[in-house]
Amino acid sequence: MNWLKQIPNLVTLMNLFLGCWAIVWIMQPGLSISSSIEGDTLVNLPESMVLGSFCIFGAAIVDFFDGFVARLLKADSALGKQLDSLADVVSFGVAPSLIIYQFLRLAFAGREDGLDIDIIWLFPAFLPALASAYRLGRFNITESASTGFSGVPAPAAGITIAAFPLIYWYASSMTWLVDLLMSEYFWYASILIVAYLQVSTLPMLSLKMKHLNLKTMLPWLILAFVALGTAFFFSWLSIPIAFLAYVIISLIFQTK
Repeated sequence: MNWLKQIPNLVTLMNLFLGCWAIVWIMQPGLSISSSIEGDTLVNLPESMVLGSFCIFGAAIVDFFDGFVARLLKADSALGKQLDSLADVVSFGVAPSLIIYQFLRLAFAGREDGLDIDIIWLFPAFLPALASAYRLGRFNITESASTGFSGVPAPAAGITIAAFPLIYWYASSMTWLVDLLMSEYFWYASILIVAYLQVSTLPMLSLKMKHLNLKTMLPWLILAFVALGTAFFFSWLSIPIAFLAYVIISLIFQTK
């Protein structure tokens, strides 16, 4: 039946829907800087930012399953491929870039001259969104049977950025980490790294495997060990750690 072939597209549109809601939550008012009686700077990050992160995580789960549903129903299509990339630009490009934008605003607001900065200093926050669009556009016109990616996939970059509101929210006892996330230099460095890794042609691991054996599964087993091990000790900080591990493991195993 023809309507069955539309189910994967509906799943993909759910990815887009969650990305839109992530933007709504991320841009809710409530970001503020205040001072305590002791003179310490207090940064108020609204819970809505955390809800935005969870929307991006939800979009990533949906994005993982839409291809599976399409193959299950034998409903792969050119339209589905385009919809998937368009949804990914919003969920893993625009929404995460807005998270960076909000953190940059807070970082500058905490400075003495923060209210006098030119808005141009916030423009770099959207480089990951531009990089995601470029990365996905390149993917759409590249027909390849490769079992790897060229450059870091947009969902991996988006999930990594989405982890930072949660890291900040639950890291109140780790003052060094809070201070790091309130540094504009940290965000500028993160922007450059994430954007470069997406537009680069560095070989990255993909879940597409021709054969299931120890050799093909080994890098994923190592990555799972790193992710689970760091999650036990560092909670949400394990996501950016796993992202860096993914890049390093990919370069080791994909360049052999």
